Amino acid sequence: MIRRRPGVPRAFVRSSVLAVLLAAGLPAGLSPLPAISPALAQSAAPQNGGSMTIAFKDDIATLDPAIGYDWQNWSLIKSMFSGLMDYEPGTTQLRPMLANSYSISPDGLVYTFQLRRGVHFHNGRELTADDIVYSIQRTVNPKTQSPGASFFSAIAGFDDYTHGKADHLAGLAAPDPYTVKISLSHPSAPFLHVLALNFAFAVPREEVEKPGNDFGKHPVGTGAFQLKEWTLGQHVTLVRNPNYFEAGIPHLDQIVVQVGQEPMTALLRLQNGEVDALGDGIPPARFTQVMKDPKLKPDVVTGPRLETSYLAIKVDQKPFDDIRVRRALNHAINKQRIVRLINGRATPAKEVLPPGMPGYDPSYQGYEYDPAKAIALLKEAGYPNGFSTTIYSNNTDPNPRIVQAIQQDLAAIGIKADIKTVAQEALIAAASTSQAPIVWSGGTGWSDDFPDPTDFYTPILSCGSAKGGWNWSNYCRKDLDAAAVAADSITDPAKTAERLDAWAKIYAQVMDDAPWVPVFNEKLYVLKTPRLAGPRSLFVDPIYTPINYPYVWVSDAK
Repeated sequence: MIRRRPGVPRAFVRSSVLAVLLAAGLPAGLSPLPAISPALAQSAAPQNGGSMTIAFKDDIATLDPAIGYDWQNWSLIKSMFSGLMDYEPGTTQLRPMLANSYSISPDGLVYTFQLRRGVHFHNGRELTADDIVYSIQRTVNPKTQSPGASFFSAIAGFDDYTHGKADHLAGLAAPDPYTVKISLSHPSAPFLHVLALNFAFAVPREEVEKPGNDFGKHPVGTGAFQLKEWTLGQHVTLVRNPNYFEAGIPHLDQIVVQVGQEPMTALLRLQNGEVDALGDGIPPARFTQVMKDPKLKPDVVTGPRLETSYLAIKVDQKPFDDIRVRRALNHAINKQRIVRLINGRATPAKEVLPPGMPGYDPSYQGYEYDPAKAIALLKEAGYPNGFSTTIYSNNTDPNPRIVQAIQQDLAAIGIKADIKTVAQEALIAAASTSQAPIVWSGGTGWSDDFPDPTDFYTPILSCGSAKGGWNWSNYCRKDLDAAAVAADSITDPAKTAERLDAWAKIYAQVMDDAPWVPVFNEKLYVLKTPRLAGPRSLFVDPIYTPINYPYVWVSDAK
């Protein structure tokens, strides 16, 4: 998410206590899915029908839930597919989704889910437990190259399966068509959150393995919307799934996702009533103007965001294999100046975790802006005259301007940095290879997939996510991986503080190793038209980022 999102903001729950309680085996998840979410009960009555249009600059890379992991496709995938678990709309409160109920063994090692009956894929076939087993195993299979595979490392048999020593994931079982049993190798406090990720969403084997089929371009799920049309470089059209299992959802008949829309052009089209929401946010060059416009400002929805935008540094490439060089980069960047460049829509970052995330240490001061110290570190590392390198960046404003500011900061300490700006899809591809020595994550900065500190480590800093995954630094410390497993094995609610302290120590060590330069923590601003209606939390949804499509509606539906 992802997100979105790649990453996804997680702004409304400030504690991982819920995950700890659930993983400890306390009763949960036994009530059926309500027709209307309690989170929406106090909102105006929704209208059914009609269409909404959202505009993005870049094309959508994929709609495969095992692969998709960026801002653009995150909420679309979540609208087309379903998993065992999900969240109450507009919140981070877990609820069963494809599961009708579930139970957890007292030792926290065995999760048993009873599936809803009568759930069908978009192709008309009924969902069974075998589909859940197949879908999770497909994500973990190294051949899939899923960026989310490491999330499932707690499942028994993960190492044997991913290293080719077994032909199936031992911890997954389907005792009967409506029962899924998942066994873990160790307790995992955030595991129910993991099952709410798109990487665990159900897909039909026959569609994925259809000869010649690119499933990411021809997705078939069980979600509220299904694919009608995809014209590459122009638009994606989703339509209501008439057989969706949640009563009364979705409200919209259609979502049109237009791509190739420059943000400035998209803003003009929104003002003309041709677009309902800006997928890339308010253009920075027009932010002040929009916020002062009495017609536009009322429809700017804001929300806190658990996000960190950062420079990822390839720790296995010279000269960045020297820790002193990486620390020099941390001292060289003027974060306050960069925040001013983006109209103050962020706060300078001190560490990997954003403020508000469980495990964040407010007393940690990070690397101060000190060019003189940076120069001294480079000299100590054997680079008194600096060196040359390349920074890769998303080409959507303000990212080119941000990397130009970073380029100037590095030049001040003797580092000549060329800039290569590319479309988001190309950036993600380059970042996961040796091609890009330094990557500015802006536009794909890390937002938490779920509100737990493990989410800022496992998918982006662990050994399992390096070299080909979302760990763009190729940072790998097996001792920290082991410490992360130990922290997530603390499931006793009385020891929540102990668990979070363990995570704070892990992140302190990460910062000492300096695989990143954390630059800022974003705030979220979404501009929509007045006709696009629903509780405001759905437009800065902490899970569906930026918009929870199944639950919003248009006020002029006919």
